[in-house]
Amino acid sequence: MRLFTILLCLLVCFPLAAPKKTDAQIKEQKQALKKLEGDLAKKRQELAMLESEEKGVLNTISLLDQNLNQTRTYIAELAKSEAMVQGAVVRLAADIDSLDRKIVERKEAMRRRIRSLYVNGRQSEALVLYNLLSQKGNPDRQVYWVHHILNEDREQVLMLSRMMEERDEMKKTEQGHLEDLNRMRSRKAQEEKGLVTQMSGQEKMLLSLKQDKNMQKKALQEFERNQKTMQALIKKLEEKRKKEIEAAKKAEEERKRKEKAAKAKKGKGGKPEKEEKVVKKPQVAVTTPVTGPKCMPLKGEVISQYGLQEHPVLHITTRNLGVEIRGKKGSAVRAAAAGTVAMVAEIDGRGPSVIIEHEGGTYSVYGHLQSIRVQEGKTVQNCEEIGIVGDIASLNGIKLYFQVSEGTQTVDPLEWLKQK
Repeated sequence: MRLFTILLCLLVCFPLAAPKKTDAQIKEQKQALKKLEGDLAKKRQELAMLESEEKGVLNTISLLDQNLNQTRTYIAELAKSEAMVQGAVVRLAADIDSLDRKIVERKEAMRRRIRSLYVNGRQSEALVLYNLLSQKGNPDRQVYWVHHILNEDREQVLMLSRMMEERDEMKKTEQGHLEDLNRMRSRKAQEEKGLVTQMSGQEKMLLSLKQDKNMQKKALQEFERNQKTMQALIKKLEEKRKKEIEAAKKAEEERKRKEKAAKAKKGKGGKPEKEEKVVKKPQVAVTTPVTGPKCMPLKGEVISQYGLQEHPVLHITTRNLGVEIRGKKGSAVRAAAAGTVAMVAEIDGRGPSVIIEHEGGTYSVYGHLQSIRVQEGKTVQNCEEIGIVGDIASLNGIKLYFQVSEGTQTVDPLEWLKQK
């Protein structure tokens, strides 16, 4: 019975250690914040250089928008970290308070023990030891209880010492969390103030763009230049495709010529020449529509249609070669149809992009990607994930630029998706 009481006391005085999950989450969140801070500092440096060098209007608007989005993300992550650390502080305070009460109880028990020893001495323990040693029973059990009685006071002192050490460690952790909390709150207030300044700067620039005809002209020239760059890339890919078709055609003609010559020689009694193996390539001389299933590359609202319309940011009439689809952070971008990755590149006005070649010389373009998960030459299936949507080189937040060309001629991507 006494052994059970001692074990129960130990469990009460030393509760099971709290899981380290919260500490691990806080550490992981700190690392995520550090990465965000690095990315944010880099983007702000790029923007400062861009403004000092007076670069293009579209590049400046794009970087302003990216900075705003990253600042908002950073503030949201700071708030998340703040809530996480605040929760840890509250739990630690409760644990420390509980431990303080146990320490007070332990000290009071020791005070009573000391008083009992002062009044009675150790006669009672001597009597218990005599009874244990004089009784018949398990010798090992008797030895255990003798050892326990002789060391009980020492164990009580050590137990109190461990409780005090545990409390000191908890207070140290609590103090560290409070310092982190103050830093995060100060940084968040600073970033929120900076966000207001950034938004004001963006509004001023867009207002100037509406009113300044010269700036509008520059923006339109940049936009058209980016469109021409895209068209030139598609043209280059189409020329490459046609050259490959022509080369395959010539190789096939040469194979047939050699086969015919070998048959003629055999007919005259000679030995046929050794036939060279020629890999036969699909021969598609003209552009044909893609057949088979198609897939919407991103789930979201179409915010910019194909063809002539007023640009939502520039407020000037432009001719869109594709469509823009609003995206959410971390959303997957998928191949609209089966094909081969013809190009992975950073494209002016489109940022990190993927171009997929489909059967018959049809090309689909996916721009403003945050990350790309395919390589050039890779075969992709319909609806296969090729990357993550982002806001790089975008003028208005996270979105996907999606373009379809049949040969070098662009078509409405949404209508193309409906074709079976």
